[in-house]
Amino acid sequence: MPKIDINQVPERKGSGYPPPFAALAGARIKQALGDAGGLVDFGVNLTRLPPGTWSSQRHWHTEEDEFVCVLSGELVLITDDGEQPLHTGEFAAFPKNCSDGHHLVNRSAQTAVYLEIGSRHANDRCHYPDIDLHWDSAAGVYTHKDGSPYP
Repeated sequence: MPKIDINQVPERKGSGYPPPFAALAGARIKQALGDAGGLVDFGVNLTRLPPGTWSSQRHWHTEEDEFVCVLSGELVLITDDGEQPLHTGEFAAFPKNCSDGHHLVNRSAQTAVYLEIGSRHANDRCHYPDIDLHWDSAAGVYTHKDGSPYP
């Protein structure tokens, strides 16, 4: 059935990051619309960021493209080039294997809502330039940059 009933899509609050990295994305709420629609080649998340919340730790993917569309509110996009505001109706794209780490921060007084769209690749690796964290999709675990596991 192509139409997705948003009220039937489970909400996921927070992130899967190990402590202490999970805290800043702890109030983030995602609904996996792509999963609800049976998509397998790419994911689509409806994401809500309350004031003060981060979308993620600043990161970049080796095998996954990402695209963001702001539906409501205002966010700050932070990359290696600095900070840029993203307003309702604005977009950002992050090509795979581009080592310019990125994330979104809600510094406004209102909850921001956006779509995040990304490819799904079983062998993706995610790098976090600001912290001692690494993700390997094939292994399905976060590790320190030296490869040692988090407890």
